Amino acid sequence: MNKQQLASKIWESANQMRSKIEANEYKDYILGFIFYKYLCDKEEQFALKKGYAKEDLVSLSEEDSETVAYFQDNIGFFISYENLFSHWINIGRDFDVSNVRDALSAFERLVSPAHKKLFDGIFETLQTGLSKLGENAATQTKAISSLIHLIKDIPMNSKQDYDVLGFIYEYLISMFAATAGKKAGEFYTPHEVSVLMSEIIAHHLKDREEIQIYDPTSGSGSLLINIGNSVAKHIDNENNIKYYAQELKQNTYNLTRMNLVMRGILPHNIVTRNADTLEDDWPYFDENDPVGTYDPLYIDAVVSNPPYSQKWDNQNKESDPRYARFALAPKTKADYAFLLHDLYHLKPDGIMTIVLPHGVLFRGGEEGVIRKNLIEYNHIDTIIGLPANIFFGTGIPTIIMVLKQKRENTDVLIVDASKGFEKVGKNNKLRARDIKKIVDTVIHRETIERYARVVSQEEIRDNDYNLNIPRYVDSSTPDERYDIYATMFGGIPQSEIDELDGYWSAYPTLKSDLFDDGAYTHLKTDNIKQTIMENSDIKAFISHFHTSFESLNGYLKSRLLKQCETLKIQKEQTILERDIFARLQNIWLIDKYEAYQILDDNWRIIATDLEIIQTEGFEATRQVDANMVTKKKNGKEVEEQDGWIGRIMPFDLVQTTYLKEELEVLKAKEDRVLEIKAEYEEVLESLSEEEKEADTIKESKDGFINAEVAKEAKQIRGEIKKKATFEDDSYEMKIIKIDELIAEEKTLKKEIKALSENLHLKTKKTIEELSQAQVYELLELKWIKPLEHELLRLPHSIINTLVSRVQQLATKYETTLKNIEDEIQKSSKALSVMIDELEASECDKEGLKAMQALLDSAK
Repeated sequence: MNKQQLASKIWESANQMRSKIEANEYKDYILGFIFYKYLCDKEEQFALKKGYAKEDLVSLSEEDSETVAYFQDNIGFFISYENLFSHWINIGRDFDVSNVRDALSAFERLVSPAHKKLFDGIFETLQTGLSKLGENAATQTKAISSLIHLIKDIPMNSKQDYDVLGFIYEYLISMFAATAGKKAGEFYTPHEVSVLMSEIIAHHLKDREEIQIYDPTSGSGSLLINIGNSVAKHIDNENNIKYYAQELKQNTYNLTRMNLVMRGILPHNIVTRNADTLEDDWPYFDENDPVGTYDPLYIDAVVSNPPYSQKWDNQNKESDPRYARFALAPKTKADYAFLLHDLYHLKPDGIMTIVLPHGVLFRGGEEGVIRKNLIEYNHIDTIIGLPANIFFGTGIPTIIMVLKQKRENTDVLIVDASKGFEKVGKNNKLRARDIKKIVDTVIHRETIERYARVVSQEEIRDNDYNLNIPRYVDSSTPDERYDIYATMFGGIPQSEIDELDGYWSAYPTLKSDLFDDGAYTHLKTDNIKQTIMENSDIKAFISHFHTSFESLNGYLKSRLLKQCETLKIQKEQTILERDIFARLQNIWLIDKYEAYQILDDNWRIIATDLEIIQTEGFEATRQVDANMVTKKKNGKEVEEQDGWIGRIMPFDLVQTTYLKEELEVLKAKEDRVLEIKAEYEEVLESLSEEEKEADTIKESKDGFINAEVAKEAKQIRGEIKKKATFEDDSYEMKIIKIDELIAEEKTLKKEIKALSENLHLKTKKTIEELSQAQVYELLELKWIKPLEHELLRLPHSIINTLVSRVQQLATKYETTLKNIEDEIQKSSKALSVMIDELEASECDKEGLKAMQALLDSAK
């Protein structure tokens, strides 16, 4: 089971187990237990490395002060044997909720003094919440036992990039956020927004050897961790990244610390505070040593997603150095208070990104003053408008603002990225291509029509420091125009053909192949796609594309196959992206971000396999695991084996590659079963209504066909032996036909079952005995061929879009108002003649005469 499957399984079970407990609360319990398991496993792994045998772990006791001190000095804490997670699992029915209470209390007591601040109170939310898991000790014990057995299979090693634990932890946080409603904003920033902010920051910091990052409203810590992951692509030593976090809510503060610790970040690189960011700024000193520890805390990067427009106490803050230069944010909206706090803690060459509601761009009063000062002091670097409904629990439009302490340029880049997303359930979600496009636009400070514009300080002043995005970037779709002449008389306006100028510039001869000359023209062809495909420029375009990509297969094999055990997974996608972009550099109209999305979609599969190979070794490619499924038995869900599944190699891929003959035999029999069903339905349809009412057929419709039909068919065959004759299309012969089909289907199903089982086992054996060359062949088919195939279809995507655009032009003015008018005239005339021929009473004649007058006036 890979990390995605394991995470999904744990979430589904946990969501059922929480019953009536709020998702926002239950997350603290399951994530707390996952963290405790992590600490226990870490201690066991350390003990085994230091020479302990598995059976020696029982000697780990709080009474042994020398051993306690040794573990504290090396890993920062000590957990006695009876409190280990693995011991809870081993004691089975003897496990009790009191085991957990005793263990958590002991942990707090046995933390190393040097790690006291990092771990102090970290299990407080879990400990106080145990009582909510049941009405009494017995029900609490049952609930906790189910929970710890659910998470017992999570591997806690994070060799290479195989960070299964971190992935599952992040996955569960995101799923709990999706069900927590408005409370989700307290602890979670959507992963895609977090990655976007992180990539912008990582590019700014990419040449530094040591980096400090800070999140003053840290929530679960995901934003900080994603910055660390993004920065790690550019830095040689991940231990040179230091993390600062501050969070107001105790339970969420605990999530931050757990998340950071479980990612393998060294304890001295984690500095956290449980405090109100606006009321209690980061201390300049340790209270125990104010002179020796004085530190104003200036950071390389600050990232935050603070609560939107919340109230705050702005009394007596005028002299606060964070706000003094700018103005105080209004007490009803603390958005700019958080922004100015972040900005204050930046180094002169630092960078910050902050998520804020759209209103901060144009609201007046004190906020208008702050905005003006930020522009005049040249701090605002970029504004990015995000899609609506992108955060859990709120649909309000949001922005990301990028600020710096010192800037060389004085303009502001404004990006309207509100149109780039995919719909996932009730929320909108940034795709990989959307994130990449935004990041590239910010890095290169590009002006892109209907998307982004670099705006001068003078223009912003002219707009009275109003930064509302539509003032500077119009991303709306232009209204469709209709040409008056073409509407009346037909033809395609040259002005509308010219709107496709990008195509005509890329393929100079194509326009004349498709259209006649003239201000109002017509298509020269009845087959638009064929004409386009036969155009010399289009052929040259496709040829150029294929030439550029003909060496891609070899390049991918050299990187992904030959280096699968050693390449840096975090950095590899960027390397492949650069290669693909370079191949597209001189190819017009291909959207490189569409190509990037293809790479990203495929990379998820490739990266998962690479993680397994690099963690478990190349032999994992030949590994086959029991396929465990959940089934209901006696009203309870039980897990049982349903065949086998390749850890990396998909069974269907192995079968189509090495077991074609067996697969074809099986498929032929399955196809015949489908044919039998069709023939059976055909015979039934041929029966008369009277025959369909026969007991045999009526029974068959209720599912008893085999016995009833077989019985009557036997009687008919007996009569035939006695020289009775029946026509081929008689009822009797149809019954015999149905009986034959049923018998054949029954035989085939038995054969299919046996063949399927044999093929399944043969596939298992084939995977386990794969040669190295076969492994590489299968990895190429799984990783490289799908990616290559999708990329090579990009030119056809361009062509299909063009065909659709030209077809729309052709049909837009196909029916003119003059055609419609002529048709009305013709119909009116015909109706008038018909009225003359009608026989009617005098009153009706008067009415018909008036109708004729109306029709005549319309001519």
